[in-house]
Formats: sequence, C-alpha cells, structure tokens
Amino acid sequence: METMQNQMTMTFFSRSENEAFARNAVAAFALPLSPTVEEIGDIKTAVSEAVTNCIVHAYPKSGGEITVFCGYVGDELTVEVSDRGSGIEDVSLAMQPFYTTGAETERSGMGFTIMKTFTDGLSVRSEKGKGTTVTMKKKIGRSDAE
Repeated sequence: METMQNQMTMTFFSRSENEAFARNAVAAFALPLSPTVEEIGDIKTAVSEAVTNCIVHAYPKSGGEITVFCGYVGDELTVEVSDRGSGIEDVSLAMQPFYTTGAETERSGMGFTIMKTFTDGLSVRSEKGKGTTVTMKKKIGRSDAE
C-alpha cells in the first residue's frame, strides 16, 4: 500500500447502530479533501453498504469486530472495511446484482453493486471462515467529463 498523507483506523462491534457512526466518521475524515455534498453522500452510501454487509453476512448469529481503515493520497480516498467473519465462498458470484444469501431476510442482493456505483474502484478479498476485506476508492473533485 502506498504511503498515505493521512489515515485512520477504527474498530467497532458489528451492531446496526454502529453503521451510522462508521459512515459519518469516514465522511468527516474525508473533509480535508473538500468533497462536494454529492461526494460526501457517495462515500456515506458506500461505507453504509460495506458495514451493513459485515453486520448481516459476516456475523449472522454471533456478532464480531468490524475494522474500517481510511487514508488518502492526493485527491483519492481509500476506504477498507474488513471483518473476521464467515467469509464469502464465491466473490464473483456475490458481486452479481441481486445475488443474496439472505433471501429469508428480504435482502436485495445489491450491496456490492451499490458500492461499485458510488465509488471509483471496488475490490473484494475473502476467505471462507476467515473474513472479508472490501476496498473502495473515491476520487474527490473528479469532474463528470473525466
């Protein structure tokens, strides 16, 4: 990983009330990059989806820790959301729109699609039984013409 100009890491328990904390903390961390209101909304939406995935899928019965790392170089924000939960058996299948393992809980299967839509880069690393790390990149100040 390249040297970040600024970075932070936070770890919290996988409780639904911590999702708002995580998305707001990451949005506040990004403020020195002078994001637009729309860019802040994009960041908050993507982080919300990533954290919610951890809460719902990584620790469906027991709960556990979620770690969020944020850093930036120039105008690019990197956010990693990771857990040490159940992992994803088939990442490429899980990233397909509408795919869900939580059909009985009325999940839409759009989490990764939403993360990809609201960021400029998304990658997922996972190992069954060991956890998942979602890495999202967002360029701040990018014009629509780029």
